Amino acid sequence: MLKNKKLLLGLIFALALLLRLYNLGTYPALNADEAALGYNAYSLLQTGLDEHGNPWPINFQSFNDYKPGLTVYLIMPFVQLFGLNVWAVRILPALIGALSIFVMYHFVRTLGEQKLEIRNSTPKAGALLHLEIIASLFLAISPWHIHFSRGAWEVNIATFFMLTGAWLFLRATKNSKLYIVSAIVFALSLYTYHSARIISPLLVLGLIIIERKAVWRNQKQFLLSGVIAGMLLVPMAFSLFGNSGISRAAGVSIFADSGPINRINEQRGQHGDPENIFGELIHNKAVNYGLDFAENWGKHYWGEFLFLSGDDIQRNKVPETGQMYMLDVVFVVVGLIAIAKKPKGWSFVLWWLLVAPIAAALTFQSPHALRAENMVIPLIIICSFGLVNLLSLVKSKVFYILIGLVIVWGLGRYLLMYYGHMAKEYPYSSQYGMEEVVDFIKDRPEQNIIITDRYDQPYVLFLFYLNYPPEKFQQEHQLTERDVYGFSTVRSFDKYQFRSVKIDEDKPSYPNSLIIGTDEEIPDEANIIKEIQFPNGSPAFQIVKN
Repeated sequence: MLKNKKLLLGLIFALALLLRLYNLGTYPALNADEAALGYNAYSLLQTGLDEHGNPWPINFQSFNDYKPGLTVYLIMPFVQLFGLNVWAVRILPALIGALSIFVMYHFVRTLGEQKLEIRNSTPKAGALLHLEIIASLFLAISPWHIHFSRGAWEVNIATFFMLTGAWLFLRATKNSKLYIVSAIVFALSLYTYHSARIISPLLVLGLIIIERKAVWRNQKQFLLSGVIAGMLLVPMAFSLFGNSGISRAAGVSIFADSGPINRINEQRGQHGDPENIFGELIHNKAVNYGLDFAENWGKHYWGEFLFLSGDDIQRNKVPETGQMYMLDVVFVVVGLIAIAKKPKGWSFVLWWLLVAPIAAALTFQSPHALRAENMVIPLIIICSFGLVNLLSLVKSKVFYILIGLVIVWGLGRYLLMYYGHMAKEYPYSSQYGMEEVVDFIKDRPEQNIIITDRYDQPYVLFLFYLNYPPEKFQQEHQLTERDVYGFSTVRSFDKYQFRSVKIDEDKPSYPNSLIIGTDEEIPDEANIIKEIQFPNGSPAFQIVKN
């Protein structure tokens, strides 16, 4: 039995690697956030400073959104080894995504070993039916997890640390020395992604409450682990009091939305007397922002988001595909019913499911697949438990084959939508065409090159694809003031300018230049020497020789 499980786990891991590594260096197109991570790693390797001249930062200033910096440091060895290219930036997150399958296996197995109700609910009819194998397989083929493994998404690394930290914490109930390792891993997650700074402490709180007897028995090791984690988090704590701590929250938080304030004034005005004490008790910031948060939190459990259409943000989704497969709705429902019958032992999985969307719910974009990606872990476990119970109830080879065929069909459809349709239906989701632009212009002799800023942060894509010397860029650029969302950009460096193209003004002002704009910015009568298309054949950029 053990050999069969190891073989199955090895095959599942190989499948996870294939799904995450295939065509990784070219698809999808590199986006600005990935380019910023890669170029900052390159800049540190070359100069010991980030792109803006900050020495070895904890949070990278980037577009003034101050990204937690651990991902940059983790990909530095790969940039050093392979050079500054898409593969070097993406390979580590992809490998970590695949390694998550092993951690999921051991996490679920540990749950089964320590929680009698879970173990007794798992059928004994072969390794294929064991909960840890099903959970590993489902995570390996999860649309949610694959999508954020195939790119330099910090959230994928944060989710790996959360899962690993939780597994080690559960193991520490039997081997108390692992509390220290768990604490270190959870601490690392806080240096990886913004939402982890909310979710990881909540997961630790849940573990402490649920495993309080074991924690009390091993209080010395537990307290030592807390001290070590606290020491590791001191630099981050200091950084939270500066610009890096407040800029991101100020831009995307629900508290930056004035809508609830306007609604309060409207509601109080409807009482006739705006200063009516009853009106003030009912209509206030705590109530209205609380309702906003509750609505955002609840949206992450909507069936449409989970099983049908996914995130509204195109970069975070695949066409006509939810965060999970359509069949998964059956498995989740059956799993929740089975857990309701024997809830003891499932406390932490349910706790994780409840707290997973909290960070995303605190922002004005909800549901948000990226910020709530850690939600995939409890959902996959519950989904797997539902399938295990179905297979236990219906002991028929025909039923097993039918379920298997539907799962394979779902994976096949997802891959077709991902590779065959995503770039064509969502051509603006990543910076398609930008690499071709840079390849075309990088050896041109023109004195001025004007590039449209129609698409997200073009300057950092130029830096990345040009392998532009960081020491030069640090001396010659300037960040703009923050926009309404809290982001900044760079308008120029060297001979490159990034702004809206106004060809009637640009032509007389910049002789001997190239003007690169969108189809809407470039008139048909212009001297177009090159057109670069999106994957769907529509024009992405038109290059004009002035």
